[in-house]
Amino acid sequence: MQALIAQDEISHQQYDASVAAEQSSRATLDAALAEASAAESQVAQARSQLNAAETAPEQITISRSRAGSAGALVAQKEAAVKRAELDLQYTTVKAPSRGIAGQRNVQVGQVGQAGVPFLALVNVDDLWCTANFKETQLANMRVGQKAQLHVDALQRTFAGHVSSIGGATGARFSLLPPENATGNYVKVVQRVPVKILFDKDPELQRIRPGMSVVVTVPTK
Repeated sequence: MQALIAQDEISHQQYDASVAAEQSSRATLDAALAEASAAESQVAQARSQLNAAETAPEQITISRSRAGSAGALVAQKEAAVKRAELDLQYTTVKAPSRGIAGQRNVQVGQVGQAGVPFLALVNVDDLWCTANFKETQLANMRVGQKAQLHVDALQRTFAGHVSSIGGATGARFSLLPPENATGNYVKVVQRVPVKILFDKDPELQRIRPGMSVVVTVPTK
């Protein structure tokens, strides 16, 4: 925020509000830690008084009551410390996984809002390809078979294997599945989506989702 105010990217009101919020959070955290430490000292003092008053049943009852009250106070202050630490963590936004950032919707100095996406994150560590094979090509195809994936953009062939075979043809998943209501049936070879996973390879980091891939699955 100091760099932004120096470049007149944000208003002085936004800068002062951010500084005040940060100082308030840290002050709250320090106060909660101090109160928790004081409460722990009170617990130790109450326990020593309890030991000294073991000969007097009434004093024991009173001391136990004080110790229980002090313990409850410690628990309350510890909860306040955890809440302050949690509030401090909210000042940092972390991505759920490693990937490539794209479609950025925010700019430096912009105030983020809950529920508004900042950017799109593309995970390139888990890549697969969906190959639409003809139904006549699936007779000898099984899950686990080796596959070859030729990426046109890199002009290189990668190794992979069949992960799963679709539960229905691509036409069944379309928005308007074709219906033969007239009775004039024309046989059309259907295509079934087959998921192919890439085997581990350092060059996979160069592949981007949406690239064209030619898949070959040897079945003989």
